Amino acid sequence: MASSSMNLSVPSSSSMHHWKYDVFLSFKGEDTHQSFTAHLHAVLCQMGINTFKDNKLRRGEIISPPLIQAIEESRFSIIIFSENYVSSSWCLEELTKILECVKVGGHTALPVFHNVDPPHVRKQKGSFTEAFAKHEQVYREKMEKVVKLRKALTEAATISGWHTRSR
Repeated sequence: MASSSMNLSVPSSSSMHHWKYDVFLSFKGEDTHQSFTAHLHAVLCQMGINTFKDNKLRRGEIISPPLIQAIEESRFSIIIFSENYVSSSWCLEELTKILECVKVGGHTALPVFHNVDPPHVRKQKGSFTEAFAKHEQVYREKMEKVVKLRKALTEAATISGWHTRSR
C-alpha cells in the first residue's frame, strides 16, 4: 500500500480547496492501532504525507466536532476495515462523514480490508452481522440510524481498495 506507485494526486475539482491534511485514517484502535495502522501512519509520514490519526480512546456515540473537521480538511481518507470496525458506532459515524465528503466532491475514500473479506464487509456477514445486531439493540428507537449506517458500510465496501492479511 505504501509503495511509491500509490498515486495521491489531487482531483481537479479540489484545486481551489486548501487542505490541512493529506490523509485521514479511519480505523478501530483495538484491531489495528499497534500494528497495521501504526505502520501505515509511519510510512505515510516518512513519505511526507500529512496524516491525521486520532489516538484518543473513544467513548459515546457522537463523533466530536474536531474529528468532523479533520475529515473535512483531508484530501483522502483511508478506511481500514477490520473485524471489529463495525462494532464501533464512532467508526461508522466517521465512515458516514467520509462518504458525505466524497459526494460533495474533492475528497477520495480509499478502503483497506485488513484481515477481513471484502464481500463480508459489503454484505455485512460474520462479525459484521453480530455488530449490527448490537447496533439494532442500542438504536431500537432510531432504526433509521442503523439503516443509514448499513448503507454507508455497503457503499464504502464497494469502492475498489486493498485487501491485506497478516495472519
